[in-house]
Amino acid sequence: MTKKLLLSTDQSAKSQKKGITLPKGMVPVLKLAPMPSDANFNGDIFGGWVMSQVDIAGSIPAIEVVSGRLATVAVNSFIFKEPIYVGDLVSFFAKVIKIGNTSVTVEVEVYSQRRLAAPVSESNNHEAVKVTEATLTYVAIDKNGRPRKIEKKV
Repeated sequence: MTKKLLLSTDQSAKSQKKGITLPKGMVPVLKLAPMPSDANFNGDIFGGWVMSQVDIAGSIPAIEVVSGRLATVAVNSFIFKEPIYVGDLVSFFAKVIKIGNTSVTVEVEVYSQRRLAAPVSESNNHEAVKVTEATLTYVAIDKNGRPRKIEKKV
């Protein structure tokens, strides 16, 4: 299985679509407000922090499928579309897209409600922006950390 990490450097004005809303009919598996300690030297939220939270968010539906322990085996794709800022409310939506014999593949979409903690102004209208998308694969493991077959639920 090959690992591929894609980093997007789309310009904000080019890739940001006005009026984006959070996915309808879906509940986020994780919702966080990043803190100043999560920022990089540019003042944006550190990409490693985002990757860590995406891994946690993706594991939640995967755990439900495998009914037990699992491990991240691959980050199949990971695209940073927009920066995340201190004061944003970040929502992580995850869904299972494939179940194999021992593995589960999950798609994670991350949306940021811009500076939700700040007062509304012309430059800050609390819009929701899709900031990251990723696909991860998890493998079900036994008590010894070895891959195990996923029991099919009827």
